[in-house]
Amino acid sequence: MEQPKGFVDETKSDYVYKLHKSLYGLKQAPRAWFCRLSQQLLELGFQESINDYSLFTLHTAKIRIFVLIYVDDILVTGFDASAISTLIHHMQSIFHVKDLGSLFYFLGMEADRSLEGLHLR
Repeated sequence: MEQPKGFVDETKSDYVYKLHKSLYGLKQAPRAWFCRLSQQLLELGFQESINDYSLFTLHTAKIRIFVLIYVDDILVTGFDASAISTLIHHMQSIFHVKDLGSLFYFLGMEADRSLEGLHLR
């Protein structure tokens, strides 16, 4: 470790700052979060994609829901709005999550809806 620029003490050049609290949490925190979230989805009947481990799908006779997870961003989409709403409410009862509404921005892409469909840029 080195002293950060702007906070260098020339008289104690071999000293570094001791953090009283971790800046970004534990290294295994994202993995533990994903494990707990994916386990909950699997218990609800979702299946993990073979091609992308962060994609979960639920297919029944009337319901088709897709859940895509990237770190702490979750995209939920499907054909049945009430089933999606039920899923979100269920997840809110277990996890501290917020429903941000319709897709606007995900993984560096902006999403715009129009009469022609969904446009990503």
